[in-house]
Amino acid sequence: MEVPGAGRNRRIGPYALLGSGRTVGGGELFAARTDEGLLVTVTVAGPEPAANPEFRDRLRAAVEAARRLSGAFLVPVVDADADAPVPWVATRFTAGLPLRHAVDRHGALGEPALRVLADGLARALAILHGAGTVHGEVDPDSVLLTMDGPRIGALGLVGATASPPPSPTDDMFGLGATVLYAASGGEQDTDALPASLREVIGGCLYPEPSDRPTAEQLVDYLEHQGLPAPEGGWLPPAVTADVAAAAAAVGSARAVQVPVPPRPVRAPGTGVSRRNLIISLAGGAALLGGGAAALAFSGDSPPAPEGRAGGLGTTARPTRPSGARTTSAPSPSPSSSDGPEPVVLAGPDAVKAWSRTGKRAPTCLEASDKVVMVVTDKATSFMEAASGDRAFDALNTRNSFGANMSTYPTAYADGVFYLLCDAPGQWGLLAAFDAADGKVKWAVNLAASDPGGAKIVSNYGRQYLAASGGTVYVCGVVRDYGRKFSTDNPITGYIRAFAATTGKKLWQVQGTDINNVLVPPSGSRLLAASAIPAKQPGRVQMIDAARKGARGWKVPLRYPSPYYGTGWPMTDYADGHFLFAGGKGDTLSVVDAATGTEKWHQRFEAKNGDLVRMGAPFSSPDGATVYVPIGSDLAALSMADGTLRWVATLDGASDRGGANLFTASLRLGGRHAQCSADTVFATDSAKTLWAIDAATGRARWKYTDSSQPDVGFRWTVGGDRVFIASHLTMTAIAADGR
Repeated sequence: MEVPGAGRNRRIGPYALLGSGRTVGGGELFAARTDEGLLVTVTVAGPEPAANPEFRDRLRAAVEAARRLSGAFLVPVVDADADAPVPWVATRFTAGLPLRHAVDRHGALGEPALRVLADGLARALAILHGAGTVHGEVDPDSVLLTMDGPRIGALGLVGATASPPPSPTDDMFGLGATVLYAASGGEQDTDALPASLREVIGGCLYPEPSDRPTAEQLVDYLEHQGLPAPEGGWLPPAVTADVAAAAAAVGSARAVQVPVPPRPVRAPGTGVSRRNLIISLAGGAALLGGGAAALAFSGDSPPAPEGRAGGLGTTARPTRPSGARTTSAPSPSPSSSDGPEPVVLAGPDAVKAWSRTGKRAPTCLEASDKVVMVVTDKATSFMEAASGDRAFDALNTRNSFGANMSTYPTAYADGVFYLLCDAPGQWGLLAAFDAADGKVKWAVNLAASDPGGAKIVSNYGRQYLAASGGTVYVCGVVRDYGRKFSTDNPITGYIRAFAATTGKKLWQVQGTDINNVLVPPSGSRLLAASAIPAKQPGRVQMIDAARKGARGWKVPLRYPSPYYGTGWPMTDYADGHFLFAGGKGDTLSVVDAATGTEKWHQRFEAKNGDLVRMGAPFSSPDGATVYVPIGSDLAALSMADGTLRWVATLDGASDRGGANLFTASLRLGGRHAQCSADTVFATDSAKTLWAIDAATGRARWKYTDSSQPDVGFRWTVGGDRVFIASHLTMTAIAADGR
């Protein structure tokens, strides 16, 4: 190919280009050599960025930073010229095979190779991010497979020159997409990931950037799994042979051309697309519809199987009385599918009650009406809710991963904070802190009760912590390292119960029928969904804590669907009833917690034809109202009969240009929507926190923070205040905004 700026002898600077190049990220890559025979890889920028003076300035600064970086999995920069007619960067030549070529020719990599790939890329990115730089083009084309592990350049042209620049969380998404590509052969299906990587690599792909792990956290996660390194070569034999052939060609008498394996022709759209991957993981094109038109109601549902508890009852069809719009609960009508007019959210900026700056960014928060527990990757501290002043001395307990899509490691009940954490020399603790003085009441090493003894047989992933009725519950997924992963095998979940006063273990149950566990704020009945193989019918069932986890009633789900995956439960509890997303994710079912008998169900339809998938429902503290997030809409329904009270809707675009959606509607984990006594708090995909009047659906105020466009913010509700952690800053806002 013709290279802009290359001379008649196909030279760039002091380097002779060898053979044809290939496109990677922001430029064309060529094998090249000096007149003395030193081999390098040269990245040549295209003519359009070369004409931009700002491009050259940013490239010059990025090269200077990259020259100072080194690491086992980084390919160092050896030369560059940002002032040449066509800017170029030279890196040390590395004999290897591009990951995309390896997967296209030989198929998906196995678990040992995937773990080495993830670990190597994470270590490389940890060095880059620690130096304040971003790669920007982590993908199957930019990653080289070598005999000693994966390699990636210390400088990505996109990361060095893009405006606005990508963020470290973008790099982590690229890492996750790259490992998924290697695990699946190009498909966008996280079920292809082995059990030991599914949680953390899936976390890299979370649509919300702040939920993704950092590179250091990924390295730490893999280290603490304690799995053995692969014996012999880390790559499959066929890939190893190709890598060896490439290395031999390079070493043979200063080759005139360094061969690159031919790349098979790929059908359009079969590569890893950031946008398409986010959409597929978050529920498909249904999420792009959004808007007020998403909400319609229908009572047309298939009959329930006879003889089962929780069979379908009559559908309460909300209506809107004729005349002016209203915020009161309308009367149900069997003949109308109308409802209140949506209220478009608009409100003033929030007035901060106080703001404090710390030394480390919080990973998770929990609050009572008097104290806020702030957890970082180094310590746990406590703040006065009213003033933001220090309440108690800090503790050395930490949580590096914090709250994300599949994990929520904090809880508060009856004057005690609970935390899944680590401490110096101790891994995997459940700790209880007295909210009156901040002192440790007790701490339990969860790993001590894992089966397997000295040999690690299973890993008990901790996803969900809750406290209720004098009992603390830890729930998660069991990963069996001796079992070959298959998408045909259902996932095994577990529940562990501990005494809230002493930390003594009370009981434990596990099974493929336990997944997405919901612990209500009161009572002894829990709800669990079955962890089913993809596209098979599932069920929800009651777990009786008073009988040491005995199974109770079961309610089948109507349709085969992968809707119930691992993670936060698509369920809620209010007024003695369990609520869960049934059907194909378009039906809210409400059943009696004691018997499983259905009280009512409500089906949502999209007026514009989009597929409806609701997020996790949540209820008011008094249990009188349930809120259902669906795309750009948030619907408030009466718990008494399911009638619609109001619909609040978002307008505008998300931070990535699509429709603005309620974060809770994306079926993500964590607490993206919470309530105080009279206010509903919810975040959207434009990184705005809304305070919505629970009686009317109108916005009281909104909170945004322009200083955190990439990482977002964490938040929690305590009493009549909401507490927000944005990077190093903690902020409190009163529910009424004053």
